[in-house]
Amino acid sequence: MSISILLVDDHPVVREGYRRLLELHDEFRVCAETDNANDAYVLYKKHRPSIVVMDLGLPGVGGIEAVRRIREWDKDARLLIFSMHEGAAFALKAFEAGAAGYVTKSSDPEQLTRAVAAIVRGGTFLSEDVAQALAADRLTGGKHLTESLTPRETEILRLLATGLTSDDIAPLLNLSQKTVRNHHYTIKAKIGARSDAHLVWLAHAAGLVQLGPHHEQVP
Repeated sequence: MSISILLVDDHPVVREGYRRLLELHDEFRVCAETDNANDAYVLYKKHRPSIVVMDLGLPGVGGIEAVRRIREWDKDARLLIFSMHEGAAFALKAFEAGAAGYVTKSSDPEQLTRAVAAIVRGGTFLSEDVAQALAADRLTGGKHLTESLTPRETEILRLLATGLTSDDIAPLLNLSQKTVRNHHYTIKAKIGARSDAHLVWLAHAAGLVQLGPHHEQVP
């Protein structure tokens, strides 16, 4: 059986490594690849791959929103997140958006190929480090900043925290400016952000964004 794969990662060298690793298996075939979420959506509709292997940290619209869009168009789409983020919060949001698997880039390469095979057969897959993080999180009763947010709200929060305004975000997500502003207000209320500056710091604390050296204390 031939398994067609769409690769989505913003680093060409990394994609090349994925492709070489995956195509060591005769049944795996990379049918398309891209570096951004918008093209991923277009390429998915064009090629209808067996599975999408997607990073979360994409320029512009992120991987969780890309998963949500693809699953909205095709409820049977199979998607695997392959990310540097090892925390439970990202994995939970990815599954909530519709992903069937989550493997970290620090995992043994064999876990990526095992994940692809399992998901194509209709199963789910978690790399060992993420499974341990989720188990530890549940045992300690931990709560995350994003727990009360939907996948779309999580993406809007991430984009706001990168410095984009509601008006900037609207065309990226194909939403009206009013809708994004309403989401902005709801997100602040849900996470208890006192101001937009506080919102940025909360997003940073949750690991959604990295702050530059000029962000040294909450205004």
